[in-house]
Amino acid sequence: MCGISGIVTTSSTRVDQVALRRMTDSIQHRGPDDEGFFWSDHVALGHRRLSIIDVEGGLQPMLSQDEGVVLTYNGEIYNFQHLRRELEALGHVFKTSSDTEVLLVSYLEWGTECVSRLRGMFAFAIWDNRKGILFLARDRLGIKPLYYANMPDGTFLFASEMKALLEYPGFVRSLRLDAMEDFLALGYVPDPKSILNGIEKLPPAHTLTLAKDTGRQDLQRYWNLDLVTPPVVEEDHQALLDRLEEAVKLRMIADVPLGAFLSGGLDSSTVVGLMSRNSNSPVETCAVGSDVPEYDESGYAQMVADHFNTHHRMRLISAHDSSLLDLMPSIFDEPFADMSALPTYKVCALARENVKVALSGDGGDELFGGYRRYRLHMMEEKLRGAAPLMLRRAIFGPLSKMYPKMDWAPQVFRAKSTLEALARNSAQAYFQSVSKTPDRDRTRLQSQVMKKKLAGYHPHERFEELAAEVAGAHGLSVIQYIDINTYLPGDILTKVDRTSMAHSLEVRVPLLDHKFFEWGMRLSPDSRIVDGEGKAAFKQAIRGFVPDAVIDRPKRGFDIPAGQWMRDEMAPTLRALCKSEVLLDTGLISRSGLSAMVEEHLAARRDHHASLWCVLMLDRTLAKLDANLANI
Repeated sequence: MCGISGIVTTSSTRVDQVALRRMTDSIQHRGPDDEGFFWSDHVALGHRRLSIIDVEGGLQPMLSQDEGVVLTYNGEIYNFQHLRRELEALGHVFKTSSDTEVLLVSYLEWGTECVSRLRGMFAFAIWDNRKGILFLARDRLGIKPLYYANMPDGTFLFASEMKALLEYPGFVRSLRLDAMEDFLALGYVPDPKSILNGIEKLPPAHTLTLAKDTGRQDLQRYWNLDLVTPPVVEEDHQALLDRLEEAVKLRMIADVPLGAFLSGGLDSSTVVGLMSRNSNSPVETCAVGSDVPEYDESGYAQMVADHFNTHHRMRLISAHDSSLLDLMPSIFDEPFADMSALPTYKVCALARENVKVALSGDGGDELFGGYRRYRLHMMEEKLRGAAPLMLRRAIFGPLSKMYPKMDWAPQVFRAKSTLEALARNSAQAYFQSVSKTPDRDRTRLQSQVMKKKLAGYHPHERFEELAAEVAGAHGLSVIQYIDINTYLPGDILTKVDRTSMAHSLEVRVPLLDHKFFEWGMRLSPDSRIVDGEGKAAFKQAIRGFVPDAVIDRPKRGFDIPAGQWMRDEMAPTLRALCKSEVLLDTGLISRSGLSAMVEEHLAARRDHHASLWCVLMLDRTLAKLDANLANI
């Protein structure tokens, strides 16, 4: 894993070498082992290297033999050995054993179509001096990040993290309002937006080609899932495990110490088991435990470690540790409100003590329907299908407004959210089910200025667009598709990338192997949720391989007891938030609305912990960014 950066200027402007060095230095944590640069009058590329394969070779930026093509690259190409043999048969000669050279030669042979042949995680930039183009690409599911920006003078910037772009002189940091609204709703800024005007994320499965002389930019999608007319594959439990084992084996190729995260859940346990089956020595595994028993899963992790005879390490952490609160904005650059980032940061630190590469179990819930919200949504879909939208709005809309919000009550009495969902279309209802801050509370937080500037914009518009892309697909596949294009890259993979790279740790995700993912999504949706049980096909495939106690236990996320923590230790912080000059001087947040939500939470009348954590992260990030809010 590495960090990349670059500058392309117009013919009248020379590259600012000092700026590129600052940009590249700012992401040193992504690659502490080495650095490299390519310089020309109008194009410059930077690279920070975390050496994993061919430690002595594979230095970057890497030039073709005629020096007409230059590559700077972040990631791993897992099928590089197969591609190398194919390219050698075509007459190419290699100087190193690195996947970097295979990627460069793949471009020389196949041009921009090379991305369709790659199996891995990647974000890279190629400067082709022969054609006068810069070619950017990002992997299919968004495992590796890539940001870019267009400066007013025509200069084009790109980098692995947003902080690098902010090192460029003259960049105006102005807050993007629709992205802020997205964040308050979802807890992350979804691709392709960033929290600042002028900075975009290259979306997953996309390439961008920049013609230097004209400045023309061509954004293209090179891969997508076909969920509307897929050839449904027969459910074959052994085939599922065999295909996942192949993906795991590919990700065990490394010239440095390798291990795995082991939470004790289905996905990480299966990955560790398959690693153990293909390793000549005990697999290095690690986990963090919680000092709050209800949130501690370390016992299950130890059970799996014993079952597969791994070399396991566990560290107990405090569920009420606020020491990382002010570190998060420096790690993520944008506001990011997934509270599991805190324990994820800790487990990455633990892993890095012994290994340089770790495999994780991320992606299994999105692929096999593991989230509880999927089951609830499909139950609601049956009710939505019984009556047209206009009738449901007329009946359930008024009922939802009359029904009180009772976070303190037993689950059976908490009907307000369900009534609201039944009054909406499917995409809007799913948006509300994943919202950190539902519409009714975001409205309270918005100042009149914010409402006016949003001009009717609603974050669920993106969900509706995505649902329309797969219109006619099974209802479960539709919401999985939404998650695959929003939550997976925007939250899950962003969390893992930034927290691991903060410790110079490479994390590989075999469940997101695109060939395995394509195959899994062609399984019948009816095999994903059976009799109200999510991940049914996956559970059947691993039964007999993973301990039954792990398979049959209730699902629990990698989380902390946030609600009570924010009423106790965090109470002074929340009250101070209501007086934050950074936040309130924007004129976008209603002081009275925020204060009311804080007091409701502290008095345990409502559970606003997710919403208030979003506001807290926004406040800390704005202070870090020092954004120019006067011009929004």
